[in-house]
Amino acid sequence: MDDAGLSRALLDASRALDADLQAALLDRGVDLSPGLARGILLVERTGTRLSDLASRAQISKQAMMQVVDDLEARGCVRRTPDPSDSRAKVVKLTAKGLRQRAEARRAFASVEGRTRRLLGDRRYDALKGSLGELAARAE
Repeated sequence: MDDAGLSRALLDASRALDADLQAALLDRGVDLSPGLARGILLVERTGTRLSDLASRAQISKQAMMQVVDDLEARGCVRRTPDPSDSRAKVVKLTAKGLRQRAEARRAFASVEGRTRRLLGDRRYDALKGSLGELAARAE
């Protein structure tokens, strides 16, 4: 590791994983960025409220609204009125969104599998555990 330290190494690793994920998504015909793919994976088959999506993603409602706007522009989701609250909207997957979500799930699994094989089970599990501990400190 160079003088930039741990935070730089984590950023570089994150970028490398995102590049692998982008390639895996493209290989599967998914026209979404890794960030949008993460977003589409949060939408339940029956639909999900925007506030719930934001909470799951641990981002603001405004940021999640941008993700949903982008997914909607690509034809992957649509907004429908929430039957239990007329002020709220439910985000639902379109047929295209269902296909894209399934392929995105496979892309994520593929990258995770390749990373596990690269590091080996013991190092992979140790890395995930360590990152989980660091993330828990921030909460």
